Amino acid sequence: MKVPGKIQLTVWLFGFAGAALFIAIVIHQDLSKVGAAFATAGWAIVGIVAYHFLVPVFLDAIAWWVLFPRPDRLPLRKLLWMRWIGESVSTLVPSAAVGGDVVRARLAAINGAPLPLAAGSVLVDLTLGVFTQAGFTLLGVVLLVGVTGQKNFVRPTLIGTLIGVIGVAGFYFVQRLGMFRFLATIIARLANSPEWQSLVQGGATLDQTVRALYARKAVIACCAWTILSLVLGSGEIWIALHALGLHATVANALILQSMVLTIRSAAFAVPSGLGVQETGYYFVGQLLGIPDYLAVTLALIARVRELALGIPGVICWQIIEARRLWRTRLATNSGNARVRAQS
Repeated sequence: MKVPGKIQLTVWLFGFAGAALFIAIVIHQDLSKVGAAFATAGWAIVGIVAYHFLVPVFLDAIAWWVLFPRPDRLPLRKLLWMRWIGESVSTLVPSAAVGGDVVRARLAAINGAPLPLAAGSVLVDLTLGVFTQAGFTLLGVVLLVGVTGQKNFVRPTLIGTLIGVIGVAGFYFVQRLGMFRFLATIIARLANSPEWQSLVQGGATLDQTVRALYARKAVIACCAWTILSLVLGSGEIWIALHALGLHATVANALILQSMVLTIRSAAFAVPSGLGVQETGYYFVGQLLGIPDYLAVTLALIARVRELALGIPGVICWQIIEARRLWRTRLATNSGNARVRAQS
């Protein structure tokens, strides 16, 4: 079995395990109560879908947009739909949560951004986003201790967050040291072919682009917009809490938002965080005094929001790729026809 095949098999195994966990959590509840609570939310779910696109996705698009130098900056409206498609792919396609970032880098390059800048801006945005989320996790822990008074989970959460930050810090430093040229050099030597030497130059260009992006003050603005997106993103949870007749406070919404994001990020290898996200809502909801069936309902509302935005996003991505493939084939056939005519 080839290595890519093993990776794909692992992703699918994680996906099946997550699906089994999701089903177990739902079956364990009184489905009639969950269904009635979900129906009670009603049109609030539509508001949650709209809120997510107009606030977190829009703010995340701005965070990415400010990283581009002005001469090469794409219009914000284009980066908005690229960000939406990227999030949709990460959410719904079994790609261990990173496929969407590759897609949005590709879309940026297709729409006129230099390839090194498109890839570099996504790498920097992703790295800064993890650092920012670590701070948001600490905010959630502080609020959770203040609201519940429980401290049993503080140490493992802090240890996990610290390990994650150290890992990302290491990734940041190797980016600054020129990791892409180094990797390209190794690949070129293993290939032992002059044709692969261009890959080394491409890696060096990407290294220079990434270092230039980190050197700009825009990284501060990117972090600011990202933390604002995380904080205001809890608004959709507040809407859901209010719609279900629960104690809808800003603190509870922030706690659920930060803790569930942290749990899902820790299990990034599970496609769509299936089962993991629901477990997060279930256990954090218990700490906040939310009844089990309502915590599960909150998780289901979050899934409906992901599907409502994600399915159109994935369809748009497939349409874009299909149109490019069709144009490529037409151009190839036209070129072949001209060659045959001349001969």
